[in-house]
Amino acid sequence: MPFAGPDKRQKILVLLTMCFALFMAMLDNTVVNVALPTISRKLGAGVSRLQWVVDGYVLAFASLLLTGGILGDRYGRKKIFILGLFGFTGASLLCGLSSSTGQLVAFRALQGIGASLLLPGTLSIITNTFPVEERAQAIGIWAGVSGIALALGPTAGGWLVEHAGWASVFFLNVPIGLLGVVVASRVVPESTSPNARKLDVPGLLLGTGALFSITYALIEANQKGWGDTLILSALALSGWLLLAFIVWEARNPDAMVPTGLFRIPAFATGSVVAFAISVA
Repeated sequence: MPFAGPDKRQKILVLLTMCFALFMAMLDNTVVNVALPTISRKLGAGVSRLQWVVDGYVLAFASLLLTGGILGDRYGRKKIFILGLFGFTGASLLCGLSSSTGQLVAFRALQGIGASLLLPGTLSIITNTFPVEERAQAIGIWAGVSGIALALGPTAGGWLVEHAGWASVFFLNVPIGLLGVVVASRVVPESTSPNARKLDVPGLLLGTGALFSITYALIEANQKGWGDTLILSALALSGWLLLAFIVWEARNPDAMVPTGLFRIPAFATGSVVAFAISVA
């Protein structure tokens, strides 16, 4: 890594810490999928519960990701990053110790909360640590690690499940996470943003409610049927909450998702494509 300056060692350690944390969180997006058949046999989980094992993490992560970034900007990126990393690590340990699918789903949601706090901090801390002339290279390495983690997940998951059992895909995070907490507490500089936005609590609640309602309907409809009263109610609720979210965000000066971004064609198109891929 051709970084220069008297703080070269610190910059490298910061980058490695951010990359390991990112790798761990992104790996979890795909490594768990390979373990699902074994989890089903060991814990007696049906298709619906297995889907919640995956989506419990994704739902918590997606709902709180923007909030995690705002918290870091307001209260300290290092502080929120370490809190998220410690929470993710602890939740990983609890996932591996789970004796029922209900426990596993709950702890996966805690993992998602931890990931939503640590992931925004990785990029913000790198941006704050590296000068402009070195920043592009550091961010390029960071982005490459994310791609490697996603690609490596299925292979790593299969090997771990075969040789060490399904719980090992979660226990793997524990030593990496604890090491990351120790190193980050020593080498990562604290930083905040003078232009940090206020927390958009109503937007967070409305957005999370809409996501949970539509996710519940999509998962449980396979078991209950699309004509089930509860499924139809969840779909209707998600629609109303989404509408309320859009109206609130359009009027809120501290919106969690500034609606002006959707007037940019590239952003709007990318968002629609990303949503379609996620639903598929």
